[in-house]
Amino acid sequence: MSQVDPLLWIETFFVQASDTDFRSKGKLSFLLDIMQRAADSAVNNLGLSMDKMLAAGMGWMVITMDVDISRLPLPNEALTVHTWSKGTKGALWQRDYRIFAENGLEIASARSIWALVDIDKRKILRPSALPVAVEPYLEDSVGPLPQKVTIPAGVILQESYLYQVRYSGLDNNGHLNNARYVDICCDALTLEEWKGLRLTGLQITYAQEAKYGTEISILRTEWMKDGVYIRGQDSDRVLFEAHLKLE
Repeated sequence: MSQVDPLLWIETFFVQASDTDFRSKGKLSFLLDIMQRAADSAVNNLGLSMDKMLAAGMGWMVITMDVDISRLPLPNEALTVHTWSKGTKGALWQRDYRIFAENGLEIASARSIWALVDIDKRKILRPSALPVAVEPYLEDSVGPLPQKVTIPAGVILQESYLYQVRYSGLDNNGHLNNARYVDICCDALTLEEWKGLRLTGLQITYAQEAKYGTEISILRTEWMKDGVYIRGQDSDRVLFEAHLKLE
């Protein structure tokens, strides 16, 4: 893929059958997956591969992501992801995304906050610890810094199901993969709900990392005017909170 600007990474992905759901629409986790892959490619293009980061004991940890969706991907579609760093605010990194269909129309966009962490100590590192410079791209912005999920006060959350982290959910840091959290959220809804609703976005905040064997209680609200709120927790910690925006 030809890059029009060294600070703007552009990459194309194809929607395979395994990326779609029972409605023949792209899964929400697929969108997060290709955004993650594009971000990895962008950093790799700067000379900092995943292998080098792991060797240095560093990794990226997403804090909050806010995704807006015009429509979900279709089977066999070619999608182009644009992603760029918006620089840092304190110890946190900001990254934006836009996803385009083959006709050039934007089908989704996202804002995210990340932290650079010491993998062994699970400690947030200052941006200066990164061995390469990541300059901000200033020609575009999806929007302001995304806010953490806030579940409305007074709403009732009931357990939908229990999930245990297994091999299939782990990333190369040995923790539950970011995109898998989204599958967990989507599984909290019934097929009947999915048949009658249109997904317009996702807001998710990752509070604690989940390791192999962790049992997560998945709680959800009833249908609200702006969608469904979901919380994942173990015996004594909130691991994540999310808002599936539906209409």
